[in-house]
Amino acid sequence: MSRVQTAPVIPAVPPRDRIGSCFVGLAKQHRMGLLSFITAGDPHPEQTVPLMHALVDGGADVLELGVPFSDPMADGPTIQRASERALAAGTTLAMVLDMVAGFRRRDADTPVILMGYLNPVEAMGTAHFAERAARAGVDGVLLVDMPPEQHPELLQSLGRYALQPILLLAPTTPESRMQEICRQARGFLYYVSLKGVTGSDRLDLESLCSRLAVVRNYSKLPLVAGFGIRDADTVMALRGLADGVVIGSALVECIAGAVQRGIAPVTAATDFMRSLREQLDQALSP
Repeated sequence: MSRVQTAPVIPAVPPRDRIGSCFVGLAKQHRMGLLSFITAGDPHPEQTVPLMHALVDGGADVLELGVPFSDPMADGPTIQRASERALAAGTTLAMVLDMVAGFRRRDADTPVILMGYLNPVEAMGTAHFAERAARAGVDGVLLVDMPPEQHPELLQSLGRYALQPILLLAPTTPESRMQEICRQARGFLYYVSLKGVTGSDRLDLESLCSRLAVVRNYSKLPLVAGFGIRDADTVMALRGLADGVVIGSALVECIAGAVQRGIAPVTAATDFMRSLREQLDQALSP
């Protein structure tokens, strides 16, 4: 009697904690992590991988790659326009994963976080997405509209393939909720620095510093601040409270402005990141 052939079980990708290794290294060097955000496919899909390498060359420690979406509710006008440009150029989630795989051909060490919204992931299928993301070389996934308790299957899929679920905390998060998010988060905690969308300039540093100190009571994970972080002076105010900061809208604006002026986006991104990195390292040096 012939045996029934079943589909092979796809093994989980062996875990490699690039995120943890990155923050351990930063702590040993007494440096603050610099996380850069760009929207995949903006200004054109063919430029995303070169831009990722340019950001690392300029001093980025972690790359956040935005998955373009038609209704980016948490994003301000700058990143909304970047999503529109990327979608108009035909960028899809599958293409974004291919971009990460292309980046990994030259860079096996820099952590890559996908940041976006739940809809494209569900359209691909959560298990299929997790498998493809892990094989492409993604390290973490941050979905801004994913309450973790409402999507246990997605969290399980991410865990199976050693993908870190990066969870958000906000100024409006009550402490009881904060404790639960800290319990479920992996990789690092992302603190939304203000009540508003990305790119806002209404940052209340005193309140932010106070809230970061509270989060420290509930988690030993690295703590990263994003939304409204635009310059070295703002970053300096967070010294000793945050382990890293995310630079997003200011960088996306820089790239868009370079395109308008006829400057190569790769050059603009490298110069932007290198200048910020040098300012931070000089200011934070003992």
